[in-house]
Amino acid sequence: MVSGLKKLAVIVLTLVSVGSMATLGQAQESNPSARVPSRAAAHEGAAFAMTNESDDNRIIRYSRAANGSLHRVGSISTRGRGIGTDLDTQSGLELSRNHRYLYAVNAGSDDVTVFSVHGTRLTFLQRVYAGDVPNSLTIHGNLLYVLDGSVAGNGILGFRIASNGRLSPLPGSFRLLSSPIAVPGEVQFSPDGDWLLVTHKTTNVVLRPQNAIDAFRVRSNGLTSAVPRRIRSHGLRPFSLAFRGDGKLVVVESFNAAPRASALSSYRLTSRGGLSVISGSVANRQTDSCWVVITEDGRYVFTANFGSGTISSYHFSPSGRVRLIDGNAAFLGLLSQPVDLAFSGNSRFLHLLLRGTGAVASFRVEDDGSLSPRGLVRGGLPVADGASGLAAY
Repeated sequence: MVSGLKKLAVIVLTLVSVGSMATLGQAQESNPSARVPSRAAAHEGAAFAMTNESDDNRIIRYSRAANGSLHRVGSISTRGRGIGTDLDTQSGLELSRNHRYLYAVNAGSDDVTVFSVHGTRLTFLQRVYAGDVPNSLTIHGNLLYVLDGSVAGNGILGFRIASNGRLSPLPGSFRLLSSPIAVPGEVQFSPDGDWLLVTHKTTNVVLRPQNAIDAFRVRSNGLTSAVPRRIRSHGLRPFSLAFRGDGKLVVVESFNAAPRASALSSYRLTSRGGLSVISGSVANRQTDSCWVVITEDGRYVFTANFGSGTISSYHFSPSGRVRLIDGNAAFLGLLSQPVDLAFSGNSRFLHLLLRGTGAVASFRVEDDGSLSPRGLVRGGLPVADGASGLAAY
């Protein structure tokens, strides 16, 4: 659900700079060649975005050309229901590592849909019960875990993935988070699959630490520790996280959508499931940063900043230190509401879901970490009405 803090941030920023709506996104829309690949352009990959509509959750399908631009080619129903408002989580739509299967949460009907993937074409395979309000997914090997965000009992729930992509429940796998009022932001496996981390977007004044990230140990049978280790977050309101292959990770902090207060922290995950801070709360001078991704080579980090309508870029050193490159690496418009990020083409291209305008923006990631626009695609997604989830290859 879009929080009051997000709404307030958007209103404040709009009053400050209404005239700035001659944005990157508008400029791209005026150039059809940047927005839609030519018929001669080679099909290189695909992207998928989720409507999250409460009556019929759908996946919008896009082809990706060799230059990184997207072209909308159709849609397919998940046969489940979204919630019609912001999922407010990362990873609601996930591709398998080999890009053969797509998994989508249906938070309104409490299940997950499985599709097989053939280029841009999706074929429905399965819809399986996934707990109360499933909203985030993570995959490692033949394990898939779902994050359930219900206020009646938030937690994680596990599944086995068969060779045909279908899911079977992992008996006895449901685990409660360390706080019943956590309002979680994302669940993620560590690169080695030994740990599951869950961010808490709310502060619990009773438990210590107040701002927390849960760490569950994953056993050889796929089940996790019964009780998570509750770890202190360096910054306020840790929203989402991303791992690098060496076990170092970044966590984006929205600081309760306070104007120009968002930041990014980097950590080292210890063998005991602890988090050792490397760079603490490196500010980007943007508002309500919530989503975060790391390039495949581990050099760059990008955050989507909901309140500012921007993307921020960071350098991620081999030692794990993060340094801000550009807080405003791309500006999409104050009311664009950027949310989910996804890479394609081995991180050559970055795609961004714009909930406020019902569009998907694309960029080429340059060698220095800067972003070169590759156009906007509109249509199929609801405008300012809860679109959530983006995956690409």
